[in-house]
Order: sequence, then structure tokens, then C-alpha cells
Amino acid sequence: MSTRKSTDEKINNVDEQMRLLAEEKKTLQKKKRAEEQEKQKQRLCKRGSVVEKHLPDLAALTDEQFNIFEEKILFIEQTKRIITEILTPQFTPSRSAKSAKEESDIGTATEGNET
Repeated sequence: MSTRKSTDEKINNVDEQMRLLAEEKKTLQKKKRAEEQEKQKQRLCKRGSVVEKHLPDLAALTDEQFNIFEEKILFIEQTKRIITEILTPQFTPSRSAKSAKEESDIGTATEGNET
């Protein structure tokens, strides 16, 4: 009997290695998803706490009232424009640089969206 591995044994070895690698890949993908979910959870908690810090009355809203709030604030063109401006590379944040016009634009847009 030959001590060399037969072709069938080599194929079986490769198959086993592939199975083990596939299992490792699944494990790593699961770990990556868990890490991403944890980052998202941390981000949502941090941002949610900042919003409630500046708008403490939000905590008292029902889910339905909060949905109305988000429709009036988050889905208006001015909000989308502000986010786009912030995401542009040349944007430099300055809270004190807000003009009265910008403040009144936001107030007018919010009032104009009331149903």
C-alpha cells in the first residue's frame, strides 16, 4: 500500500478545508453584523439623547405625536438642504453664524407644512 495520498483523499481534504472556511466565513460575517448593529445602537442612543436634551418635551410625546413631529421637521426641504450642506466638504459648522433669515425660513417652512 502506498503512503502517498490518493487523489480521492486529496479531494476530501480540500472539501473539508472548504467546509471549515465556509463555517469561519459565516462566523466572521455574523460577528461583523453584530459589530455594525452595536455601532448603530450607540449612534442612535447618542443622537436621540442629544435631541431629547435640546427638546425635552419630546419624551412626553406619544408615538403618533412623534410621527407628526418628524414629518413636519425631518421631511421638509429646508432640513434636506441643511443636511446636504453639512455633508459637503467645504462646510464649516458655526452655530453662532445662523442668520435671522435662516431661523425664520425654518419657522415658516414648519408652519407651512401644518395640516
